[in-house]
Amino acid sequence: MIRRVGVVMDPIAAISPPTDSTFAMLLDATRRGWAIEYLELANLRLRSGRAEAVARALTVSDRATDWFTLGPPRDIALGDLDLILMRKDPPVDLEFMAATWILDAAESAGTLVANRSASLRDANEKLAATWFPELTPPSLVSRDRAALRGFIEEQGRVVLKPLDAMAGRSVFFVSLGDPNTNVIVDEITRRGERTIIAQKFLPEVSETGDKRILLVNGEPVPHALTRIPAAGELRANLAVGGRPSPAELTPRDREICRAIGPTLRERGLYFAGIDVIDGWLTEINVTSPTGIRQIDRFFGVNVAGTLLDALEPLMSNQARCGPRAAAVAD
Repeated sequence: MIRRVGVVMDPIAAISPPTDSTFAMLLDATRRGWAIEYLELANLRLRSGRAEAVARALTVSDRATDWFTLGPPRDIALGDLDLILMRKDPPVDLEFMAATWILDAAESAGTLVANRSASLRDANEKLAATWFPELTPPSLVSRDRAALRGFIEEQGRVVLKPLDAMAGRSVFFVSLGDPNTNVIVDEITRRGERTIIAQKFLPEVSETGDKRILLVNGEPVPHALTRIPAAGELRANLAVGGRPSPAELTPRDREICRAIGPTLRERGLYFAGIDVIDGWLTEINVTSPTGIRQIDRFFGVNVAGTLLDALEPLMSNQARCGPRAAAVAD
C-alpha cells in the first residue's frame, strides 16, 4: 500500500539538507515509496469544516544541491492523507495556531497528524518542561518585572527566554548586580507586556554542553547529541555556533525520559527533542525538533526510520478510532 504523507514546513528551498531533520524524514518516506505532498502554512484552508490545501507533489534526493523537485499546485483534501508531518518552525504565532485548527479538522477526518495539533498548542516549548518541576531547574514564568528582578536576586544568575522563539534567539543571561538588568528585563518583557520564562543558570553548560535527546512516541532514541557553546558564547544552539558531538544516555537521562515519556505519548507528541543540562530538563521541543542528521552520522543509525516505523501502525488506528486512540496505541 502506498502511503500518502503531507509535510507542512518552511520553504524547502531555504533548508540545509545536511542538517535538516524534516529532510531526513522526507528521505526515509521516499525510501519507503510513500507519496509526499508539500505544504506551507499559506496553502492550508478550511472550507465549511473540511480541511483542504493547495499541495505540490514533492520528490527529494540526498544531495547538497538540487535536492528537491515540486510538481504543479493542485487542490487536495487533507483528510485523504494517511499522515501529516507538522514541521513548521516557530514562532508559534496566530498563523501557526490557525494552521493547527485546520489540522484538527484533518485529524477528525481520519488523518494522523504528527505532532498532534492540539498538543502543539498546549505544549509551549519553553513551558512544557514545567509540567515536571522535580526534573527542572528553578524557574519563574511571568511578565511582572519586579517579580523577575526578585527571582534574579534569589538565584544569582539566570537565563531569560521569550516563550515564542527558537534557536537561541533573544535569550539573555543576567547576573546579580549586572547594571543592565533593568533594561534587559524591560526589553525582553516589552515593559511588562510580554510573558517570559526565567530559569536558574546552569554553569555546567560551558563545559559539558546542552544534551539533545530525541524521543519517538515517548521512548528515547538510544543515542544523543551534545552541543558545546562556541568560545565566548553561553548559548549551545547549533544555529549560533554550538559544536555538536556524540553523546550517550546517562542513567539520569533515562530517568527523565521515563518520567516524561508517558505524557508525551498520551498527548500525541510523537517526536520530541528534550534539552538536558547537567541532569536537568530545560526544554521540551515539539514543533520541529532537530538533531536527527547529526545523530545519524555520529552513530550510523536512522532516527527518521525509527519515527516512521512508529507512526505507520498508528495511521490505520487513527483512521479507525480517532486521535486519542492513535496516541495511546502501543
